[in-house]
Amino acid sequence: MPVAIINGIKTNYEVHGDGPPLLMYSPGGFDASMDKWADLGVYARIKLLEHLPKKYSCIVFDRRETGLSGGRVERISWDHYVEQGKGLLDHLGHKRAHLLGGCMGVCPVTAFAVKYPATVSSLVLFWPVGGAGFRIRAHARFARHLALVEQQGLAGVVEAAKKSTAGFGKEPQVGPWAPVIRSDAAFAEAYAKFNVEHYKLIIEGMSQTLIDRDTAPGAEPEDLMRLNIPTLIIPGKDIAHATSAARYLEECISGADYWDIPPAEQTEANTPARITDFLDKHNSRV
Repeated sequence: MPVAIINGIKTNYEVHGDGPPLLMYSPGGFDASMDKWADLGVYARIKLLEHLPKKYSCIVFDRRETGLSGGRVERISWDHYVEQGKGLLDHLGHKRAHLLGGCMGVCPVTAFAVKYPATVSSLVLFWPVGGAGFRIRAHARFARHLALVEQQGLAGVVEAAKKSTAGFGKEPQVGPWAPVIRSDAAFAEAYAKFNVEHYKLIIEGMSQTLIDRDTAPGAEPEDLMRLNIPTLIIPGKDIAHATSAARYLEECISGADYWDIPPAEQTEANTPARITDFLDKHNSRV
């Protein structure tokens, strides 16, 4: 499996298919490994990676701190995820690409478009996360991790992470760096010795930086309103993917194509074709 070193951190990635590049930020919240495109919820049902690679080079990757990618203990922002994706495109030699984000992957996609608009041919925003329920649950996740840090210290987090196979999304106590602790012995050793008071400040800061509103996080609305990038928005409708978050992005991104279809009617028969048709219209921008 190919690996790229981006800003000193290992990125595990794959490329499926041939054609114009399509950089895909994985769904799965804080557990955004590339396998989620095939085995998570709606994505398992609509099978994007069985259809999109017929016409596009689909670049999928384990977001930093997930899957087999590496990580670094620091106050992570959406910009860190943007730089990972941009670095991967540079590594593969692509000057422009379509971007597709699913779930929490929408957040770095919109931030990417704001920071590097000349690199982005089009945006597909699938089931944007957002809503009060998403914010409340996300902040609770960070709080549960901090509770374990208070009780057992970082050595206790390492022990808990090694006893589990779950990520931060499914088992918040193990924290955002659990996959790296499991896959990198040197990282685990250094993590256990990290200044615990500084670590707690990093976690508090991350929760406020990443989950800072009751609608779709990622880019600021004033920046989204200045974008001139073709955008397709496909809404979700549950506690983590409020339809209001998708409508908010439609409001902010001028000329966005909002596919007004309930999630139950988004199927393998219609959804990959809808996305492919949209991408095909904007290939001249690649």
